[in-house]
Amino acid sequence: MLYNNVCLASIGYELPSKVVTSAEIEDRLTPLYDRLGLPKGRLELMTGIKERRFWKNGARPSSVASIAAKRAIESSGIPVDKFGALFHTSVCRDFLEPATANVEHHTLGLPESVTLFDISNACLGVVNGMITLANMIELKQVTAGVIMAGEMGEGLVESTIMALLNDPSLTRQSVKPAIASLTIGSGAVAVVLAHRDLAPDGHKFLGAVTRCDTTSSHLCTSSQDLGFENGANPIMQTDSEELLNAGCALATRTWEDFKNELGWDNDTVDRVFTHQVGSAHRRLLYQSLNLDTDKDFATLPFLGNVGSVSLPVTLAMGMEKGVIAKGDKVAMLGIGSGLNCVMLGLDW
Repeated sequence: MLYNNVCLASIGYELPSKVVTSAEIEDRLTPLYDRLGLPKGRLELMTGIKERRFWKNGARPSSVASIAAKRAIESSGIPVDKFGALFHTSVCRDFLEPATANVEHHTLGLPESVTLFDISNACLGVVNGMITLANMIELKQVTAGVIMAGEMGEGLVESTIMALLNDPSLTRQSVKPAIASLTIGSGAVAVVLAHRDLAPDGHKFLGAVTRCDTTSSHLCTSSQDLGFENGANPIMQTDSEELLNAGCALATRTWEDFKNELGWDNDTVDRVFTHQVGSAHRRLLYQSLNLDTDKDFATLPFLGNVGSVSLPVTLAMGMEKGVIAKGDKVAMLGIGSGLNCVMLGLDW
């Protein structure tokens, strides 16, 4: 998919104030660690994650995503009456029905003519939303829209800790599928895309490629929906090693198709932003794609894996740090359980 008229106008984000370190999580797991003879410090060592952030009680996906969206809309400079689409795209939702996008629409005060719905695709919801909105803009169905996500990782981490402490049958081998759940963090992000006439100073959205490998859909699964009604306590099981290998293999195939679609080669790319999973994933991904890690910008050590928020919030923080220069070719690379891979190209 190639685009001629779509620009990234702005990104807004919100991060929780509560910081929880990997060491704190391991302290809570001391009985398990002692029984299995596991050394403290292995969680950070294995994942590269020193800390993650959690919301305070009472936060909801819609409320935190709306904070990010208000910032993004204001920063874009585009009048609210020009917005024609709103997508809520995180794993976490307020409830099963209605779509969380309805709550956000009301909060933001957007026109009643807005097309809105939720998009769910594990960690790739935001980038899938960007493609969906870009298609609508290119087809002249809308002139601007906002993609929103609010991830609430604290419930998953808490329920995982409780499950690990309450299962006396666990062994060093059987505990492995739960480790990925302890890497999860929380955050919110919103992305505004618009027709180039509305965002003359925006960053041109050049194109995107999506690929899937659904033979790997069993490698990372959650036992419950992550709605926030009735005190849902999700549990997730992840075959991290197989997911890592299958994900990077899919990314390698997608990367070749992506470069062909945009007419790029590896040297064309000036800056790369990826979905933040773990340090092993980062190493293997860049090795598989034959990309220089100096082109990377990472938030993993202090944010952890923030689901669908990870990739766009990493781009937003990179923008703030000034790591992207005007004229740079920017690649956004996302891999999510399913497996799905989405790659986006921007001309800064």
